[in-house]
Amino acid sequence: MDKPKPSVPFGHAMRDVHFSFDKGYLPLNHGSFGTFPKVVRDRQRELQDLMEARPDTYLRYTYLELLEESRKAIAPLLGVCMDEVVFVPNATTGVNTILRNLVYQKGDVILHFATVYGACEKTIDSLCETTQVERVCIALDYPAEDEDIVCKFKNVVQNLKDARKNIKVAMFDTVLTFPGARFPWEALVKACKDLGILSLIDGAHGIGHIDLTNLGEVGPDFFTSNCYKWLFVPRGCAVLYVPLRNQHLIRTSLPTSWGFQPLAKREVEPRDIKAFGELFKKVSTIDPTPYVCVQEALKFRELVCGGEAKIREYCENVVKVGGKRMAEILRTEVMDNKTGTLHRCCFVNVRLPLTVTQGAPSYDNCVPFEHQREMANSQSMEGSGYIREADASKIAKWMTEKSVKEYATMIPVKFYVGQIWCRISGQIYLELEDFEWAGYRLKEMCERVSKGEFLVEDDQ
Repeated sequence: MDKPKPSVPFGHAMRDVHFSFDKGYLPLNHGSFGTFPKVVRDRQRELQDLMEARPDTYLRYTYLELLEESRKAIAPLLGVCMDEVVFVPNATTGVNTILRNLVYQKGDVILHFATVYGACEKTIDSLCETTQVERVCIALDYPAEDEDIVCKFKNVVQNLKDARKNIKVAMFDTVLTFPGARFPWEALVKACKDLGILSLIDGAHGIGHIDLTNLGEVGPDFFTSNCYKWLFVPRGCAVLYVPLRNQHLIRTSLPTSWGFQPLAKREVEPRDIKAFGELFKKVSTIDPTPYVCVQEALKFRELVCGGEAKIREYCENVVKVGGKRMAEILRTEVMDNKTGTLHRCCFVNVRLPLTVTQGAPSYDNCVPFEHQREMANSQSMEGSGYIREADASKIAKWMTEKSVKEYATMIPVKFYVGQIWCRISGQIYLELEDFEWAGYRLKEMCERVSKGEFLVEDDQ
């Protein structure tokens, strides 16, 4: 049966009809917090009204029935069964739930890459302070080839085993946060299986972003993914997958709540296949409506957008073409590797024309700043500006903040591996001209950096 065609074309028409953005705002950073269409917003408000009309009835009975339906709806997107998935507020909570349920002994190691998400790295730091576990970070700079990443992983594992360390769990991403790039998670899961290591996937940028219907077949030991980022579900909602074989390792939700069973009781009453789901049904009192908006989001993606494949195809294409155009405007490049695997996702990373120099930077001159601004109209800076490495992180932060405060968007800019890069998200409400606009605004900001504007504001 053929998939339905999008009822509204992707691009600005989709944005105007189905999303709630302010007319003066250009959303180029979908990857951080996502958004959701008006129909999902209306469904959430309907559920909230039902909850307030009869709080006890809704939270004790209605919600639990809707929650089961949401679990059934989301499981096929991962190629797993309903009893293996639950909902948590976000992927950081999912990662914490797994890592804080594992029992650590002296000599145990949590293995991760240098590209780990910051909050997850902080979680590991916390565990190293409160338990006997150690952490080992695998150095990794992008662009990198998938084959080299897997090879480096195997070499580090072997070195740790030679040192008589026990790798308790290895954690890695589906798609990296920065730089925004597809990670070889499938090959790493296989490597973990071959090496006898538990695998934990931080799939924050996963569901609704890349095809994960083979997840159950690939078979990681643990997986979590935000639904609010790319699946058009309200914040905060994430799916947590634990296969049946590993559910005995997850004894508590975070925070511990009604589903927890003390060891003494578990020894008397054998664990039921439904126990994992029961553990996460009632975890403190929050607004649970995001969890039960999953079906509405999936219906929108299917009936209005034409299905998951069409969404992925448009997002990957618009960000690929748009990133290339930005690089042309900036006279730079898009981050890529030889095999082109980085772009099998909805992110693009574009280098900015600011070069770290050991000599004098562009802004190191005797012309007063107020005169430099007057010169800007008559003299346009072509090519690359030169910056000090000591100023690079400050410049990246300044540009990110300017994108929000003066340009009514959000463009993440970072100093990474000796260069300044930006990350742009592709989405069904964007068109090529949005990326062109971003390219020219970034060029303008780079010129402002070269004139030292970030220094003057820092002194004020």
